[in-house]
Amino acid sequence: MPIDVVIPELGESVSEAILVEWLKADGEMVAMDEPIAVLETDKADVELPAPLAGILSHSRSDGDTIQVGEPIGQIDPDGSPSAAPVEVPSAPDVKETAPPVVEADADDDLSPAVRRLVTENNLDASKIQGSGREGRLTKEDVLNHLDAQKQPAAPQAVPVPVSAPAPKPAFKPQVTGDGVRREPMSKIRQRIAQHLVTAQQNAAMLTTFNEVDMTGIFDLRIKYKERFQEVHGVSLGLMSFFVRASVLALQEFETINASIDGTDILYHDFVHMGIAVGTPRGVVVPVIKHSEQMSLDQIESAIKRVAASAREGKLGLDELSGGTFTITNGGVFGSMLSTPILNQPQTGILGMHNIQQRPVALNGEVVIRPMMYLALTYDHRLIDGESSVKFLVRLKQMLEDPARMMLGV
Repeated sequence: MPIDVVIPELGESVSEAILVEWLKADGEMVAMDEPIAVLETDKADVELPAPLAGILSHSRSDGDTIQVGEPIGQIDPDGSPSAAPVEVPSAPDVKETAPPVVEADADDDLSPAVRRLVTENNLDASKIQGSGREGRLTKEDVLNHLDAQKQPAAPQAVPVPVSAPAPKPAFKPQVTGDGVRREPMSKIRQRIAQHLVTAQQNAAMLTTFNEVDMTGIFDLRIKYKERFQEVHGVSLGLMSFFVRASVLALQEFETINASIDGTDILYHDFVHMGIAVGTPRGVVVPVIKHSEQMSLDQIESAIKRVAASAREGKLGLDELSGGTFTITNGGVFGSMLSTPILNQPQTGILGMHNIQQRPVALNGEVVIRPMMYLALTYDHRLIDGESSVKFLVRLKQMLEDPARMMLGV
């Protein structure tokens, strides 16, 4: 009996996704947990795994916007692979005297429909530019290639592929005489805008600030950076100190690690730390689960892993949901001060900023120190001003004297 393939939960505040591309053809045999489609949300691109093994059938097309919980196709576990167009057309004369041009390793990456077109037209797939995910060859790519080969014979009849990928946007910007260009907002940007406005409308957001002298962390990194690399195989960065200090402070101020559900408060005995990462398509927030159980080297490794996955669009569904607190570092872009917006349903987000040498008063003397402003945006419905200020003060204490976070004091 066929089973529906539905859009699963994709994280907090995500209600819909765009079906970017089918990775498996209609009628193709798929294995359980094998990626079958790419979904795009306002958080990241994710691959949708097959819920079971069987024959896949499509019910939605590339580019469709689908609500969470809606089906995009079905998988028949009792289906026969013979029902799928997976066999290369038989040709006795070709089998013995004219083997296909496509190499075995390239042919393995082709969908059945693409493989059939390539074989029937005796094409070399390696010489055709793919527009699919990770450069995969699509049916439209092959058709466009064939049309391009026919163009010299009929120069006046330029083919216009129906769904061929175009280097320019399908929408032609409207340019007025006064230098104004009008373009439609992408669906992703529309959803981002909607979620940000919703966050501001549904939470009583307030931001409090403090500053941190980074001398202690700088000295510690200079002293142990090489040894840390040798022992743990990962470099000692700054973010791991902020994650570790935040974890310890959140365990003291549990409301900042909590969330609101109607008239109830959900307290968490764990810290699922969201780390905002800049990508070509915008900021995404992968989540490091149970960061309270991690040492500095484990935190560093986790940060590098999720950051790389975010930039490559390879984050899993579980890595985009469940966060209880978020850290964002606008300092990498040069920001001196900002008021970050909550990543609901979380009630707190920490903003890091640029580190600059500034004169400060220390023990009655003016000295030059590397200083950073910190910003904590919190939901005032749940978190009082006193708790937010004390939270930042606790962070300041641990970051300025890193031994505190090592000893838990």
